[in-house]
Amino acid sequence: MSDPLSQMIQLLRPRAVFSKEISGAGAWAVRYAAFGQPGFCAVTEGRCRLAVEGEAPVILEEGDFVLLAATPAFTMLGFEPASPVRIDPKTATSPDREVRHGRKEGPADVRQFGGWFTFDAPDAGLMVSLLPRMIHIRGVPRLTQLVRLLGEEAAGDAMGRDLILGRLVEILLIEALRTAPTTLTEPGLLRGLADPRIAAALRELHGAIDRDWTVPQLAEAAGLSRSAFFDRFARTVGLRPMEYLLAWRMAVAKNLLCGRKLSLDEVAGQIGYGSASTFSTAFSRHVGMPPGRFVKLSETGG
Repeated sequence: MSDPLSQMIQLLRPRAVFSKEISGAGAWAVRYAAFGQPGFCAVTEGRCRLAVEGEAPVILEEGDFVLLAATPAFTMLGFEPASPVRIDPKTATSPDREVRHGRKEGPADVRQFGGWFTFDAPDAGLMVSLLPRMIHIRGVPRLTQLVRLLGEEAAGDAMGRDLILGRLVEILLIEALRTAPTTLTEPGLLRGLADPRIAAALRELHGAIDRDWTVPQLAEAAGLSRSAFFDRFARTVGLRPMEYLLAWRMAVAKNLLCGRKLSLDEVAGQIGYGSASTFSTAFSRHVGMPPGRFVKLSETGG
């Protein structure tokens, strides 16, 4: 049986981890500018407050984990009044040791491991849009352990470091996403997978993207009428069924074009197009450029 969540994480190709221990004491507050890359933190001791732009403020306590799929501006602070110190993560230098906010001496009121990573996928933006903007999880020790492992590996320079970091981030993402609250209200892949009927259709679709799918066929896989399935899919996932299929096919196509030396006919066949010409037409319409130009720009970093 196909696993849409694992497939998405593998296609996103998370890389380049930065992770440090962060602590705060006394009166402190930091305001981070929007970063756009995925960020995470795990509280290992004490508690603090977190206010993410567009989300309700939360109190983070020992054992809590937070994942921001495309980190917006946010403020992290203690419980004493303080004017926020503004930080731009795109220009700030990465310290070699623990980051301390507020009072420099004495015990910390809160300790956490925080960090960020990047997605190497050529179509990361679309896939990230299908994930929750913020995930806040309590009481899952494995997440804190994984973040500690990430921090230890990121701080070293041992052989195989990049490979291990990539695998650890993949595991961290899957663990966080599959243990995310099932009460998510924003449309996306997780909400779709939380709906047994829609999840059945998603698994069928992901398991055979080369099939000539129709809405009635997917509705049958979900055990729903065509109209009920169409409305329910759009409401939970945030895209209409054929929009989602096209988006996923093009994400896979971009990955195949950039990562393997395949002919256009081979790429077309793997994602459900009968010929290179029909695939090129669909790709150009969706991406805004033909496959050949996309590959050249990807190779030159354009």
